[in-house]
Amino acid sequence: METQETTTDEEEEMFSVNNELGVQWINTFLSTDRTCAYCIYESPSPELLVEHARILGIPADLIIEVTSVI
Repeated sequence: METQETTTDEEEEMFSVNNELGVQWINTFLSTDRTCAYCIYESPSPELLVEHARILGIPADLIIEVTSVI
């Protein structure tokens, strides 16, 4: 599995915003053609994920709330 590196500054900014909003990043998956990223987060609300994306300048085109795990 390929991984993509981030800079220390990017990581620090992301962790700071995550902590401020109570959002926890779990994992990110890229499509085979690398045109789409699917990110898994834990968050108190979908609205906080939208705010998280806005602050970091990243897209949040679709948020699907998971209410149970089977």
